Amino acid sequence: MKEISPKDLEQNIFKLFDDSWCLIAAKDESKSPLCYNAMTASWGGMGVLWNKNVFFCFVRPQRYTKEFIDNTDYISLSFFGEEMKKALTYCGRNSGRDGDKLKEAGFSPIISDKAYVEFKEAKMTVIGKKLFSADMKESDFIDKALIEKNYPNNDFHTVYVCEIEKIVIN
Repeated sequence: MKEISPKDLEQNIFKLFDDSWCLIAAKDESKSPLCYNAMTASWGGMGVLWNKNVFFCFVRPQRYTKEFIDNTDYISLSFFGEEMKKALTYCGRNSGRDGDKLKEAGFSPIISDKAYVEFKEAKMTVIGKKLFSADMKESDFIDKALIEKNYPNNDFHTVYVCEIEKIVIN
C-alpha cells in the first residue's frame, strides 16, 4: 500500500466512476451486528472546492449506507479492477439490511480506528472527511428532463462533499 497526494493521482476520474465503479463505505459504531456498510456507485467526482482537494458522491435516501454516512464524519471511496465488477454488481443490487453482502460478494473490509473503511481488494481508496451535505430537490433542477430520466420515484440523492485526507494505492 502506498499513500499518495491528490495532486499525484494519475487515474482518469471519469473512467474511475463511469467504468470501474466504486464502493462508498462508512462506519457507524452504533449499528449492530455490523458497524459498516457500503454501496456500489458510478456517480461522483473529485476536484478543488473551498481551496481544498475534495470528492463528492451521491446517495439515495432509501440506501442503507446513507444511515451510516449520516452518522459519521468519514466516507471512503474504494475503486477496484475489472475482476471485481460482478461483486460490485451484487453489492449494488443487494442491501446490507438483509445480511453481510460484502462478505457474500467476496470483499475483505479493513476497519480503521479513525472511523473509515477500506477494502483489501481495492486498487485505490480515497478517504474523505465530510464538509457538506445537501438533499437535492426537484425545484433545484434547471434541466427538468433529468428528473424524468433519473428520478421517476422522486427519490432525489443527497450530495456529500468530503475533503480528501488520504489516497491509498494498492
